Amino acid sequence: MLQIIPQLLGPAQLDKVHATLAELPAVAGTRSAGRSAARVKHNQELQPDPERMQRLARIIMSALGHHPVFRTAALPERVADPIFARYRPGMHYGEHVDEPIMGGAGGRMRSDLALTLWLSPADDYDGGELVIRTCFGEQRVRGEAGDAVLYPASSLHQVAPVTRGERLVAVTWIQSLVRDPARRELLYELGQARETLLERAPDDPAAQRVDRSYVNLLRMWAEPG
Repeated sequence: MLQIIPQLLGPAQLDKVHATLAELPAVAGTRSAGRSAARVKHNQELQPDPERMQRLARIIMSALGHHPVFRTAALPERVADPIFARYRPGMHYGEHVDEPIMGGAGGRMRSDLALTLWLSPADDYDGGELVIRTCFGEQRVRGEAGDAVLYPASSLHQVAPVTRGERLVAVTWIQSLVRDPARRELLYELGQARETLLERAPDDPAAQRVDRSYVNLLRMWAEPG
């Protein structure tokens, strides 16, 4: 499932992120890539000190935790600290699959889902589309500043070359309570129907049956760590 999350960050949050990222040193993006991805990764990553990283993570994690689309689509158990990637003209990230296990001494997690959060206005650069292979064909995604896209970390995906300006994004990974993507998608769709029915007619027996089915399927399929 590929899920767009519009306006994950609002203007005030974006301003705080940009102010915190200002004048940070950058290193080659290959430092955080796995062995195979490093061969095709051509970008830069900003390096926040621990205090700034804590501030940035707090802004993004709070936004994710309060966004209903993210909560119901991802069913998150763990979320990795974000990476802040910068692409300037000529930079790109070739086709790759994300590493299955993320983290180090602070704890390891399974990467079920990836999330890209756009920090640059779309008018600030050309190219730089996130290109994801899906069972419905190739999907090219490009969001406005503050928008995000959630997609399977197991999918083949790439970042097209930037030809003008600067593309700045935050990228993170999620370990879901529900490992199986087909089950997770079914729960998302059922959860959307459940919310609608409970809002419109909470006492309707049909709404109560859908509510019970959703809750019990989640109980059946969830794998808390």
